[in-house]
Amino acid sequence: MNGNTASPFARQLYVMLKPAGPRCNLACHYCYYLEKEQYYPDQAKAAEMDDELLERFTREYIQAQTTREVLFVWHGGEPLLRPVSFYERALELQRKYASGRHIDNVIQTNGTLIDDDWCRFFKKHNWLVGISIDGPQAWHDAYRRNMGGKPTWERVMQAIEKLKKYDVDFNAMAVVNRLNADHPEEFYRFFKQIGAHYIQFTPVVERKNAQRLLAPEEEGEVTDFSVLPEQWGLFLCRLFDEWVKEDVGEYFIQLFDATLANWCGVRPGVCSMGENCGHAAVMEFNGDVYSCDHFVFPQYRLGNIHTLSLVEMLYGPKQQAFSRIKRERLPHVCRQCRFLFACHGECPKNRFVKTADGEPSLNYLCRGYKQFFSHVKPYMDFMRDEYNAGRPPSNVMHSRIK
Repeated sequence: MNGNTASPFARQLYVMLKPAGPRCNLACHYCYYLEKEQYYPDQAKAAEMDDELLERFTREYIQAQTTREVLFVWHGGEPLLRPVSFYERALELQRKYASGRHIDNVIQTNGTLIDDDWCRFFKKHNWLVGISIDGPQAWHDAYRRNMGGKPTWERVMQAIEKLKKYDVDFNAMAVVNRLNADHPEEFYRFFKQIGAHYIQFTPVVERKNAQRLLAPEEEGEVTDFSVLPEQWGLFLCRLFDEWVKEDVGEYFIQLFDATLANWCGVRPGVCSMGENCGHAAVMEFNGDVYSCDHFVFPQYRLGNIHTLSLVEMLYGPKQQAFSRIKRERLPHVCRQCRFLFACHGECPKNRFVKTADGEPSLNYLCRGYKQFFSHVKPYMDFMRDEYNAGRPPSNVMHSRIK
C-alpha cells in the first residue's frame, strides 16, 4: 500500500469554500458568480461563514478524506473580504482535527485587497495564492473593474509585487475572452515578465437571458464576451508554439499539463479534462453544498451541511448521477472521436451545442479543441514515448495550479 494513502484506491475529496459567499469588491463583466446573490436575498449582502459552520466543515472535511493529504480551497466572490483573523481561526481548527494528516491551503483572489499583512500571513503558513489577472492593462481593465466602474489592473500588479517581495508562492489565472484571444503570444509573454511560472488560461463561455446566466440544459444565446471556438483553438496552437520552443519545464500551463497527462494515460490535474467529474463540490457561506462551482443552480443543490454530512452529499445518489453525466451523455460524434481520450467532452457546462445530426451535449469549444489536439499530437506522442521509456518530460503533471 502506498504510504501516502489510507487506501490503494483513495483519491482526495475537494470542496471549494465560499467564506464570503458570492460577495465581491469587483464587478467583472464576465463574472459567473456575483449573480448568485439572488439565491440568498436576505443574506447575500452580509454573507459570512460563521465559526460554528467553519468548525463543522473542517472536522467533517478532514474526516471524510481517504488520503493523508488534505487541501482546503478558499474561493469567492472575493475570499479576502473576510479578515486575516478568520483564516487564522481556520488554521487553528485544521490543526485541531488534522489527526496526523498533511494540510495545504490554496486561495483564489482578485488581488486588490492584498497588503503586507496578508503577505506575511500567506508566507508564514505557506499558502498558495491564485491571482486573477487578464494580462496587460488594456485587456485586463476592459472587463475587470470595481463596483464603481474603475479599472483594477494597477492594484493587482501592486499585489503581485508584494507577493514577490515576501516570496509568496502564486499562480496566475487568466480568462481568455473574445477580446484578448487573438493575441496569445503577447498574452503569454506578459505572464513571463511578471514572474508567473504557473498559469491557468480559462476560456470564458457563458449564455444569458434577460435575468441571469444559464445552466447547460437551458436555451439561450452565447454572450458577446465569450471566446469563439475557432479563436480558442488558434489561441492554444499559437500559445503552445510559443511555449514549447524554450519554456518546457520552466513555465507550466495547466491545460498543456492536463493534455500531456491524458496522452500518458495518467489522471489529469484539472477536472474539466477528466473522464468523470463530481468529486469537486462547492459550499456556500451558509452551508449549502452544490455539485460544482459552475453548477450553482437550485437543481444542482445537494443539501446543507447542517442537515446532511459531506459524505452523504458527495457520495450520495444525486452527486453520483451528476458525476456520470459527463461520460453517459457524450454524443455519438464524441464517442467516435480519435481525441476523446484527450478531453472526454471537456466541462459539462460548455456542452450545450447540437451535433450535425441533432444530437445534444456537444461541447461549444469542440472545434477549437480538435484543432489544438491535431496541432500538438506529434509533440505529445514524443513526450508520451519519453514518459513510457522512463524519461518523463520535466513538466509532466507538475503544475501546482488547483
